[in-house]
Amino acid sequence: MFNSVIGSSINLQSFLLSLVCAMVLGVLTSLIFTHFTRHTGSLAITLAVLPPIVTLVIMMINGNVGAGLAVAGAFALVRFRSLPGTAKEVCGIFLSVSIGLACGMGYVGVAVVYFAFMSIFIILLEELKFGQRSLAERQLKITIPEDLDYEEIFDDLFEKYTVRWELSRVHTTNMGTLYELTYDVLMRNKSQSREFIDALRCRNGNLSISLGRAVDKESM
Repeated sequence: MFNSVIGSSINLQSFLLSLVCAMVLGVLTSLIFTHFTRHTGSLAITLAVLPPIVTLVIMMINGNVGAGLAVAGAFALVRFRSLPGTAKEVCGIFLSVSIGLACGMGYVGVAVVYFAFMSIFIILLEELKFGQRSLAERQLKITIPEDLDYEEIFDDLFEKYTVRWELSRVHTTNMGTLYELTYDVLMRNKSQSREFIDALRCRNGNLSISLGRAVDKESM
């Protein structure tokens, strides 16, 4: 099962077996990653097509793993030259490349078992919400007049409605007459969001306030 289907030379049967396996596993890899991640159509196609591409590259260089990795790695990184990708997208790309590498070397059984274990591992991490932000984490934006001292004016409200807070950004708006403050907050109770906003409105002169989902700071 874990022996290579490719002997000293490539024949039609081993070529088709490796290529079809790479295609099937590529499509399944794409389905796994796109199910749990916001994505574009180009990412889904990329994850599906990469394994058969890498398979052919490895076959054509007669199993030279070093040269194959160099060429396949160049293919994998093309997508990120102009358009940034998230950490999950990078992970999906390298998973597809590794599957293609195994199929290109003829280790179809290894590729199938590897894909099965990695799929279970990914699904388990997603179901456990491993490393993900709490739903109570929010990004708060408050607009205040320029003459209002923002350093401690909201502290009592933060202590009442949040577990922790951090002022992450301050910038001027409306020709410098207003400040927009951006906080990262962890709510004590998500159901108190409206009450929290109403209390803040009484302090900032009823100017604009937004309380939304926390933004992930992923490496792009």
